[in-house]
Amino acid sequence: MLKTLIGDYPVTRQFRTRTDRFEFAQYQGSVASAFKRVVRNLEFDVAEMAIMTFLVAKAFDKPYRLLPFVVMARYQHPYLVTAKSLSPKELEGKRVGVRSYSVTTGAWIRGILAEDHGVDLSRIQWLTFEEAHVAEFRDPPNVQRAAAGKDINAMLLAGELDAAILGAVPTDPRLKPVIPDPEAAGKKWGEKHSAIQLNHLVGVKNTVSKATADEVYGLLLESKKAAGNPPMLPHGLDANRRNLEVAIDCAYRQKMIPRRFTVDELFE
Repeated sequence: MLKTLIGDYPVTRQFRTRTDRFEFAQYQGSVASAFKRVVRNLEFDVAEMAIMTFLVAKAFDKPYRLLPFVVMARYQHPYLVTAKSLSPKELEGKRVGVRSYSVTTGAWIRGILAEDHGVDLSRIQWLTFEEAHVAEFRDPPNVQRAAAGKDINAMLLAGELDAAILGAVPTDPRLKPVIPDPEAAGKKWGEKHSAIQLNHLVGVKNTVSKATADEVYGLLLESKKAAGNPPMLPHGLDANRRNLEVAIDCAYRQKMIPRRFTVDELFE
């Protein structure tokens, strides 16, 4: 039995029925709440991981390699919100909340702000609410931890934060996207980079044999097929090479990893 952490998505639903082959982990809240167990405790043979968590983990020699199977991807532009009237450039000198500095949505949005809006990321005071998934990762100097018990949404609405990067698009009408027309901006980003913004993929521990990893990958593909093969979730190395190149570049530019990994070494 392979100890496995996989969230419940349409593309993984059939896979998660294979209790004859996998011992599926229980977790509270979202699957991301268990990512620390992957990269700190090395608890799982097969694990869903956010791409930035995986890249940072690789930088610290955590014993996992990727399978080219995407379980979540989206353009991140709608997830930077404010209760004020602020443009992206006006975030300089302001306080912006994010769950943790190294989370994937946060990294993508910082890249968007710097590249597409000329924002100096070092001039933003980032406020975080939990540690990085990878224990060895160190936040940059302009990152501060919120006081215990503080809530990112409450602080945003109270004006204690000027903006925040959230995990879901808020339904509160008081909160508006910082990036104008975020859906169109996401489409434009995709066309510019010939890529999508990856969130979560699947990894396997290095002790898992190639034959077993191939079997896991095959079962994931069957599960995706049963879900109708959604096109926004590409599978295969060729289909994801450009997506991964852009993700690596995003992490490197923000000094989250010490060098630009090659795509192929993520699968070694």
